[in-house]
Amino acid sequence: MTNKIPDLSDGKNFFVSATPAGSFTKLELQAAAALNGFGNYAPLLQYDVDYYKIIYNTTYNGNTVQASGLLGIPKKMTTTPALLSAQHGTMFRNSDAPSNFPIGFTGFELFASTGFVTLVPDFIGYGISKDIAHPYYDMQSSGLAVVDMIKAGKYYLQSQNKAVNDKLFLLGYSEGGYVTMAAQKEIETNKAHKLTLTAAAEGAGGYDLAGMVAKVATVTTYPDPSFFALFIRSYNITYGFNRPYTDYFMPVYAAKIPGLLDGTKTNAQINPQLNTSPAALLNTAFYNNLSSPTGETAFKAKIALNSFPDWYPVSPTRMYHGTADEAVFFETSQTTYNKFIAAGSKQLTLTPIPGGTHETSVGPMMLDALPWLKSMAQ
Repeated sequence: MTNKIPDLSDGKNFFVSATPAGSFTKLELQAAAALNGFGNYAPLLQYDVDYYKIIYNTTYNGNTVQASGLLGIPKKMTTTPALLSAQHGTMFRNSDAPSNFPIGFTGFELFASTGFVTLVPDFIGYGISKDIAHPYYDMQSSGLAVVDMIKAGKYYLQSQNKAVNDKLFLLGYSEGGYVTMAAQKEIETNKAHKLTLTAAAEGAGGYDLAGMVAKVATVTTYPDPSFFALFIRSYNITYGFNRPYTDYFMPVYAAKIPGLLDGTKTNAQINPQLNTSPAALLNTAFYNNLSSPTGETAFKAKIALNSFPDWYPVSPTRMYHGTADEAVFFETSQTTYNKFIAAGSKQLTLTPIPGGTHETSVGPMMLDALPWLKSMAQ
């Protein structure tokens, strides 16, 4: 007797629970936007919203795990809304997870008020899955965390007679840009999900990981060493390397890593405890091996595997990136865009944001991306 393979498109296999997380008026959301530095979005916020914490099943390292996220449903729309999955940037503190809304606030929760039924995944390693080390820049689990929440969300909406139309959008920034691209690849290459993507908007993700890591190994200063610490910890645990942190970091910093990445601190609290000089932060042999063709081959093989080999976006896709991004270098978008175009991508654009830093480019991106997505939403 063989076990029946579960239908990957059946949301019932993924949905676990939905819990109300609050209802907010358009005016309350506009005030929250202004208070948290998203005031330029305020004119786009048009609807009151009901929010729910969603728990769902997904896959991590071949095992089924529970993950969580937030669902926002706009109220009193005169048309049937489209579905949008919005992916947040790198986070370090568990309390910032979207499912903790309104205590946690990423800004991506606001998109429901623009007229999309909006899903905001926590990602594995946050929310209900906080005991798992976040698989930072792991393409497969990142993509599935989004896709499986979409399927769980669609099932819940149907069970509650909450209608959505047949349009599906993805949007994300920073790590969320990478995760959005990972989800796009999963949808476009795995027909078993039975999802059709309408369009995607991806900002400032580290898509070309090999190029990112190679540049970190050559710059004299990298202002966000917390990102690199999270990245190394992720690969060390996710791929079972399980090497001592002294293999990667200088001893004074290696001893600090577990405590700094314990889920209670922000990157602003972590960065000063590390070193903005990669040469001073990293173990000398590891640092030198990053630039050597024969060094750290197993580590680099995983980096290559997660840099979107042998694929290009088919759905309409807009990439965005600030030209002065100091945390996720502009080149990662440029080289990825060039690779995709050369491979045959026909509906892809890259919009450079002149002089934009990692922090300042998210606003200009959203002010362009949201109206573009809205134009296709009906």
